[in-house]
Amino acid sequence: MSSHREIDVHFQGAAKAVCTHQIDGYVVDPGPESSVGAVFAALGDERPEAVLLTHIHLDHAGAAGALVERWPGLEVWVHRNGARHVIDPSRLVASAQRIYGDQMERLWGRIVPVPEANVRILDDGGRAGGLEWAWTPGHAVHHVAYLHEDTNIVFAGDVAGVRIGDGPILPPTPPPDIDVEAWHASIDRVAAWEPSALAITHFGTFTDVARHLESLHAELDRWAGVARDHDASGFEREIRAALAGTADEHGYLKAMPPETLYGGLARYWKKRDTAAS
Repeated sequence: MSSHREIDVHFQGAAKAVCTHQIDGYVVDPGPESSVGAVFAALGDERPEAVLLTHIHLDHAGAAGALVERWPGLEVWVHRNGARHVIDPSRLVASAQRIYGDQMERLWGRIVPVPEANVRILDDGGRAGGLEWAWTPGHAVHHVAYLHEDTNIVFAGDVAGVRIGDGPILPPTPPPDIDVEAWHASIDRVAAWEPSALAITHFGTFTDVARHLESLHAELDRWAGVARDHDASGFEREIRAALAGTADEHGYLKAMPPETLYGGLARYWKKRDTAAS
């Protein structure tokens, strides 16, 4: 009997901001190293079967190296487009440092490299260990989603958006990889599995799969349009207004900080405009 549980890592003290999922011993998206203590506490002495990364953004994957430190030999699964940054995170750290400055360590903690021997590099699709995976770009070029075959739950990282409780379903759109058309195709790829539930990192597990994905399609287009029509400050105001008064507003603000979202869509539109000219 498969067992699925959610581990709230309480990122930056916020409930329902970052969720690590565990199923059949697999740990999906361990979150940032700054909150890895919550993952260790939940696991106790139980060595995971493997760490499954949906993508390498620090709020999802930052703690992977710390888990390997604790359990040498632990395998870390990651798409081929992100594997080199898990093995040698120096460029990833430098990029994040430019954004977060002196808040880097407080937010993300230590970024521990994963030895190459521990990394299982995933191609665009495959199956192993009771799991099927598929490449799901749009949010990130190194994003994959995992289907757990026994339960038919899809562990969807950020490609299925951000949703906390009864709050809105929103697309997180940080730079540099946002591609609206690819994201729509990836949503359809997840839907084609006809999953029983969507397990997302921000935050939880949802069984109204068709409604969720249909809403995300619409919201992705909506926010792309807002970015087209506004500058950065105007876009941020619109996002904050959409979140104001939601029951889990604090969790949303930690999961998808509004000031980080415009850049991804602005870059997307710039590339579109350049290609059309």
